[in-house]
Amino acid sequence: MLDDKQVKQSEVRAGTASTVRVLFPDLHGAARGKDVPVAEFDRIAEHGICFCSAVMGTDLRHNPVVGAAEGFPDMRAVPDVQTLLPLPWEPGVSACIADLVRVGDDRPEPTDPRGAVRQAVAEFEELGYAPVVGPELEFYLCREDPLDPAKVTRYVDRLSMVYTVGPQADPDGTVRTLTEMLSQLGMETFAVNHEFGNSQYEINLRETTALKAADRAFMLKSAVKDVAVQKGLVATFMGKPFNDQGGSGFHVHISLGREGRNAFADPEDPDGISEPMRHFLAGVIVHAPALMALLNPTVNAYRRIVPDSLAPTHANWGWDNRTAMVRIPPERGKATRLEVRVGDASANPYLTIAAILFAGLHGIRESLPVPAPVKGDVGAVPEDQRGAPLARSLEASLDALEHDEVFRDIIEPELIDTFLALKRFEVQRHQAWVSDWEVEEYLHHL
Repeated sequence: MLDDKQVKQSEVRAGTASTVRVLFPDLHGAARGKDVPVAEFDRIAEHGICFCSAVMGTDLRHNPVVGAAEGFPDMRAVPDVQTLLPLPWEPGVSACIADLVRVGDDRPEPTDPRGAVRQAVAEFEELGYAPVVGPELEFYLCREDPLDPAKVTRYVDRLSMVYTVGPQADPDGTVRTLTEMLSQLGMETFAVNHEFGNSQYEINLRETTALKAADRAFMLKSAVKDVAVQKGLVATFMGKPFNDQGGSGFHVHISLGREGRNAFADPEDPDGISEPMRHFLAGVIVHAPALMALLNPTVNAYRRIVPDSLAPTHANWGWDNRTAMVRIPPERGKATRLEVRVGDASANPYLTIAAILFAGLHGIRESLPVPAPVKGDVGAVPEDQRGAPLARSLEASLDALEHDEVFRDIIEPELIDTFLALKRFEVQRHQAWVSDWEVEEYLHHL
């Protein structure tokens, strides 16, 4: 009898695919990979395919920040055949997400973001829990400016389009069609709408196991960008691409399953939530400064962390409060969960989910006490009742991550060290770059 892996491979051979796209996320969350002819896929599925491991320490301007000291060695991407999916927008192509391993000893590659999620899930399973995650991602759709290819114009540039659907909000049907395609693939994309910003959209993914949720968010981002290109558009998950519009967030809903029930629910509790949920929440609040670096990993991300923007500015939580960093939605029973609202859409889905899980894991292991909730608009609450201020720059967040000893001990050290080196180099480049704002502000007057 064929096992699941063999069934998946036989489906590829029997189907219409001529190419399998083997993908993995780098530390930025960008999709990297190679296209493999379908006739070669069985061998690749068994042995993997090599890449230079320095790609995990290369910045978005193509500078290899980490890897030279080791001589730029290889790593192998081993396809997880369970993730095989045909791509309706590219007939003849199927995609498969890979796990990364070291060449020679087959140890998991320490900088593999997908491996971080696996590690977090395994540690929760040791305690008898199964994390359940629902990602929410926002993005902008744009067109290249024909007068200046370096700039873009917005796909739909009209105010007050939030929750508008149909041709007014999506004239070419790009977002609707993409959502339908992803749903047909079993990605469980259950809703789509125009968001608050001009040409800003959100596609909702149903909650599922943590690794599958991270895979879906990763594939969603890749699919949105690929389909946009095919339509002559540009999709961006950059947190704050426009000065006159709101930012794009990455909200994460999380609960824990245990013995077939929601371990965050407690019908005997006056608030309907369990002690493990309170401890998990406390861990997220305690480690919020370090989480900021992984959930807001770009210089630009901090442009959206401003008061009165629905982007949290303090480490706090509240009951059904969208101005708080962590919101407890009103549903109870099987739907009991928390929503971490501070993430930037540019964040790596794997690192985002893994980081939140590790923070919550520490809270549960140490039975950390949860602080009092904030009530009403956090911006109107006295400063001493808002919780600790969140970092307002990538540099400050990186410092917090580096000095959070508990958090660094939980996550693979090489991953954190590589991430820190990569992002500190990004900060240095930004600090040395003369911006358009500076030229417009000073050149003619000073």
